[in-house]
Amino acid sequence: MSDGTPHAPVFLIGPTAAGKTAVALELARRFDAEIVSADSMQVYRGMDIGTAKPSSAERAAVPHHLIDVVEVSERFDVARYVALANAAIAGIQRRGKTPLIVGGTGLYLRALTEGLSETPDAEPALRAELEDMGRERVLDELRRADPEAAARIGPHNFRRIVRALEICRLTGQRSSDLRRRWLAASGRDGAADPRPLMHGLERDRADLYARCGARVEAMFSSGLADEVRSLLSRGLTENTTACQALGYKEVIAHLRGEATLQETVALVKTRTRQFAKRQLTWFRHQARVEWIRVAADEDTASVVGRLAECLRKDARPAVGATCGGT
Repeated sequence: MSDGTPHAPVFLIGPTAAGKTAVALELARRFDAEIVSADSMQVYRGMDIGTAKPSSAERAAVPHHLIDVVEVSERFDVARYVALANAAIAGIQRRGKTPLIVGGTGLYLRALTEGLSETPDAEPALRAELEDMGRERVLDELRRADPEAAARIGPHNFRRIVRALEICRLTGQRSSDLRRRWLAASGRDGAADPRPLMHGLERDRADLYARCGARVEAMFSSGLADEVRSLLSRGLTENTTACQALGYKEVIAHLRGEATLQETVALVKTRTRQFAKRQLTWFRHQARVEWIRVAADEDTASVVGRLAECLRKDARPAVGATCGGT
């Protein structure tokens, strides 16, 4: 992989707090790779602490892409991500290096590897109307308009509920029907599995949850509340996506006097564990992953060594055969 010729992208995924950043940095050094972020919140400038964004020193040591792309007041969507990520990947390959895609945002990973579905762009006025309706009313309407989508999304992901209903209203079609056609067009409904092989970091659930809690504590100790306060003055609440980010939403409520700091820290810990669990569920059902089991006391060098050996078994790890994992 380090012979100076272009290589297919390598995907390193996993839930929040699994240790992707440290592993990715060392892996990139070993294989002369450049990192392309697949994190939907690291694209925003200033959202540093709460997104566990790589430090300036880490980004100086290894080139990173798709980080600090837009201001927090600007809208950023998956179509723009795919365009920028593909351009970054092409540039990395032209330089004879390996693109290392790192992150845990399932929507971005799927769109990057399988293409975008032919759904209409968001319509700001309609989106605002639906968001103002509230979760229950939007979910009730979606259940009537597209019960399949409502069941698939579930009652808790408000943004996806709104988007599914928005598609129904804009197109006059069920979003689930559009999704089914997209799956057929991308080959997902055939016998062969066209999804690229991704490598994921997996930890014992107790270890992962402990790391989630420690990360949240570290974020607040590092000044997450002050970061959010600064971002509010830069238009954070003008962006309905960014201001709903994990950690930021809860701190906004705290700054408004709706919860104490102690209550906020506890809530962010709980929601971070829940988020990690949802990520794992998505990976297991929506992606083709070769899992690398990481022990609680295993150091980064050991993990990278095992992952590097796994990658060496295939000259094109994004599409090749799996290697023995746990």
